Amino acid sequence: MSFTPKVALVTGASSGIGRITAEALSRAGYRVYGTTRNAAPADRGDVRMLTCDVTDQVSVEACVAQVLKEAGRIDLLVNNAGSGLFGAAEEASMAQAQQLFEANFFGLLRVTNAVLPAMRRQHSGRIVNVSSILGLIPAPFTALYAASKHAVEGYSESLDHEVRSLGIRVVLVEPAYTRTSFNASSAQASGMISSYDDMRARVGAAVRKANEAGDDASVVADSIVKAAEAERPRRRYTVGSLAGRVALLRRYVPAEAFDKSLRKQSGL
Repeated sequence: MSFTPKVALVTGASSGIGRITAEALSRAGYRVYGTTRNAAPADRGDVRMLTCDVTDQVSVEACVAQVLKEAGRIDLLVNNAGSGLFGAAEEASMAQAQQLFEANFFGLLRVTNAVLPAMRRQHSGRIVNVSSILGLIPAPFTALYAASKHAVEGYSESLDHEVRSLGIRVVLVEPAYTRTSFNASSAQASGMISSYDDMRARVGAAVRKANEAGDDASVVADSIVKAAEAERPRRRYTVGSLAGRVALLRRYVPAEAFDKSLRKQSGL
């Protein structure tokens, strides 16, 4: 009997969590397609790399069409592509806010909508949306990023109810601090306001320290594979001990005590 591997599409697979996840899925037996915004990307081992700008509808549709042309189906979508933004909420321009949501929320929506028709035809599929612990909690100087991830969380839960009877499940993976280049490459708010200088510096120092002690990207990748393979998936997979503790505290600790602890951990 011939074995036909499941087909996975991983967005934002050129580096960091996306790249490690694509490689982990390949080892787990998937036929993996990864995406990057670069033109004519080179394949990475067994991972077939395609060009896809999640902020561009034509690019997304062309990428998904290419996967379906070559593989005939898509069993797993990992929505990982996204960007960051650091600064006080009012320091970011409206253009920066819109660009952030284009990548983190509307990009995820575009790719999902492009993949869902194939999954509906198959009457099967799994969508793993890479959120963040900031999809559950607030954090100073990442208000817009947290807002984009809160949007991903609400969308994912609602979508899961809509497609579950069609054989499709939608799950969330929520990393905390991870040792990748993501934070270093995150945009800075364009309109710095001196009133925030001291607080911004202290929060930035706390974030850099937390990143240095963060989880390896492989820990996140392992959780994504687990979420993809689970017969009865959980709605959320928090990644690492910090994210797990924070999620637990958010649920059970009184709001005032949680708020006080959050400010202390943030250097405020």
